[in-house]
Amino acid sequence: MKSAVSKISQISPDQSVIIILGSDFIPEIIRLSKTEKEYAHKRLLAKEDYIYINSYYKATYLVRIKEEDDSYKIREELRRTAYKLRKLIRSNNHSELVITSDQAYKGAVEDFTEGLLLSFYSFDKYKTRQEKEEQKNFPSRLLLHGDIDDSEIKWLTDLSDAVYFARDLINEPVNHLNASAFAEEIRKSGLNAGLHVEIFNKGKIEALKMGGLLAVNRGSVDPPAFCILEYNPENRLNKKPIVLVGKGVVYDTGGLNIKTGDYMSGMKGDMAGAAIVAGALFTVAKTGLPLHVVGLIPATDNRPGGNAYTQGDIITMHNKLTVEVGNTDAEGRLILADAISYASRYSPELIIDIATLTGSAAMTFGNQAIAVMGNADRKYFTLLEECGNEVYERTAELPFWEEYGELIKSDIADLKNVGGKEAGAITAGKFLESFTDFPLIHMDIAGTISLKKDDFYRLKDGSGSGLRLLSTFLKKVAANHLGKK
Repeated sequence: MKSAVSKISQISPDQSVIIILGSDFIPEIIRLSKTEKEYAHKRLLAKEDYIYINSYYKATYLVRIKEEDDSYKIREELRRTAYKLRKLIRSNNHSELVITSDQAYKGAVEDFTEGLLLSFYSFDKYKTRQEKEEQKNFPSRLLLHGDIDDSEIKWLTDLSDAVYFARDLINEPVNHLNASAFAEEIRKSGLNAGLHVEIFNKGKIEALKMGGLLAVNRGSVDPPAFCILEYNPENRLNKKPIVLVGKGVVYDTGGLNIKTGDYMSGMKGDMAGAAIVAGALFTVAKTGLPLHVVGLIPATDNRPGGNAYTQGDIITMHNKLTVEVGNTDAEGRLILADAISYASRYSPELIIDIATLTGSAAMTFGNQAIAVMGNADRKYFTLLEECGNEVYERTAELPFWEEYGELIKSDIADLKNVGGKEAGAITAGKFLESFTDFPLIHMDIAGTISLKKDDFYRLKDGSGSGLRLLSTFLKKVAANHLGKK
């Protein structure tokens, strides 16, 4: 359970406090003794990340902002310091904790609080009661003090709620979260946020002739699902919607091209793109962004059983293009392609798909950047890069030249679902581009979403990477009114 966040106007002498300092000056507001001040000042001059003072009746944590050339790096350093403090905070078993600042930049309290909230997360659903209780030593209330807008607190809490929701979905094992159960979780969350939700069953998917989704599902005993989430407020600023598409492969064995070694490890998280889309729609609706946004989520597992699709099969997709299957482990682009072609019925301003799509993206950028590419207007890529820096879910753009499309041409069908070893992340993106005439941005999160160890507050396993980026992007699209009527 996540800590509740609220604002206070005054700090009591006996309250435990985290204070973010923009200078080496120690303000009177935190009420330290002369000896404690001398100790704190000495540690500040030593340039330590944080100083902890354990008084008899309270705890005081001092965090000095480091001087950096780039403001977004200062913000990220503050979030990372929050992560470093989490174990100490937990050991002190606070019921509540005040967070304030002195001579720091506006928004410092919110940035630190965000890092702390995201660091507090744990997936303990299947732990024993005793172990689970040990995880609950974090403060139940975080009290923010200072010049903080109520709207920023709401954004912070709703967005961190969405990250928790997405992380829970990504970490859930497939024996508890098949495609139908995944769709039901999305339905419940969407309705709770005020979204219009529609779930297509296998019969409807067959009627829509979504050949990619149906082919990938053929090896499974569980049916597929296709989820539609829509937020269309009366005060919307965009004439045409932005459509988000998320890959929802709840478990990927590779199909008949089965994954070997430890490559299947972590494949319960191959639906992370879908979880991020659901979380972004949740944030948009809960915060009331004045945008028309649609989320499309095709969901299935990819198994080698039953009548599993095979290498060499020819599939007819939702938009009637034919695809030669070159590898059954390139399944994500098949289900995304059906969803992207379905998106065309909305005549969207922009389509953004997000997926754990290729090992190529992970090998190229590691866990440091989300691979992006596409044919959309430059203003969207520029804004996406700006938002990526702001929340430190950075993007790195790959070329999207038409020559890469030549690599996925088939001799016996319109397209192949793989283009060879070279430029694998790009040819996957070019494959998706073939299924729409509307502007497209493709985001490959394969390297950033499933981490083998904590990357500070981006925690191991299901980090939720991309959700804060996508939500902040939509927030700024609304603020900048990019999609003018």
